[in-house]
Amino acid sequence: MVRKIFVLSGVLACMVFPANAEEHRQLGAHVHGHGRLNIAIEDKTVFLELEVPGADIVGFEHEAAMPAQRAAIEKAKADLTAGLSLFTPEAATNCVQKSAKVSIEAEHGDEHEHHTEGGKPGANEGEEGHHHSEFHAEYAFECASPSRLTSMTFDYFKAFPNAQELDVSFISPKGQSSYEVKRDKPRLDLTGMM
Repeated sequence: MVRKIFVLSGVLACMVFPANAEEHRQLGAHVHGHGRLNIAIEDKTVFLELEVPGADIVGFEHEAAMPAQRAAIEKAKADLTAGLSLFTPEAATNCVQKSAKVSIEAEHGDEHEHHTEGGKPGANEGEEGHHHSEFHAEYAFECASPSRLTSMTFDYFKAFPNAQELDVSFISPKGQSSYEVKRDKPRLDLTGMM
């Protein structure tokens, strides 16, 4: 849904969203603790797309083998569906969540590069090959006053202790900007972007 809106609005050329036409997406290299969040405004709707390593959300990337791991994944999916409690726009925008879609994408094998927090290639402890997973979530918030969006609070970091940083791309009628939001500064200042 998010991607279709951008195609219709002609913004896709400058978007960082992945192409919807690709059925199987390669996850590629990532850094634990570091995810991506795309935010776009279309009329009165705020769209968000989150992509983060599985280790940031549940503490592991391999396929859940134990009941506790399966429970952790189910809890994480439930927590991720509450988008407004994770990414809270300025109260004056009067936003309500209209939709949330959460999925896990995984790859197996050792052909994909994997990085630790220090940026160095890493290996999974004692595992043959590498199991690589990402959580992917899409949200749509309907806002009565999107022009009043001057900040967003990230309680995402409280919900997921392994998450350290999000690279944020923000697209509004005034253009596109990039930000970094970190655990120690979980607020995004959007003054002047609307």
